[in-house]
Amino acid sequence: MASSQETYNKRDQEKKRLKKRLDKQQKLADRKANSQSGGQKNMIAYVDENGQITDTPPNPANRKKIDAGSIEIAVQKRELVEANSIRKGRVEFFNTSKGFGFIKELETEEKYFVHVNGLIDEIRENDMVTFELERGVKGMNAVRVKKV
Repeated sequence: MASSQETYNKRDQEKKRLKKRLDKQQKLADRKANSQSGGQKNMIAYVDENGQITDTPPNPANRKKIDAGSIEIAVQKRELVEANSIRKGRVEFFNTSKGFGFIKELETEEKYFVHVNGLIDEIRENDMVTFELERGVKGMNAVRVKKV
């Protein structure tokens, strides 16, 4: 007589798969039975006028009108420090391959960053120049640089 092709181990694994499938169906049925009506309505959150997250919608009477033009996003705009104040200085360092350097002002002995985009004439180290200042991201930058 031939014995069954199923071994004890195969029957055991099949029982485990069946039990897992039934457990999963039972959990799904429990979730559906216990869930409140509305579904996504319970998941909506609102932000009140103080910035707090609540589950009640905000009162339209407390709404404030905000001018979108007054909101600034990104880096501050560059602006001139003094209107048309031309300064004199000497180029302390300039790397032509990288396109930047530093200019030392003659009066205050302060050094200012200069980029090749802010040049009007080509400059080299120890050249006397005139320039204007503009506020950049990391500090004051020399712009509109001309040789004297």
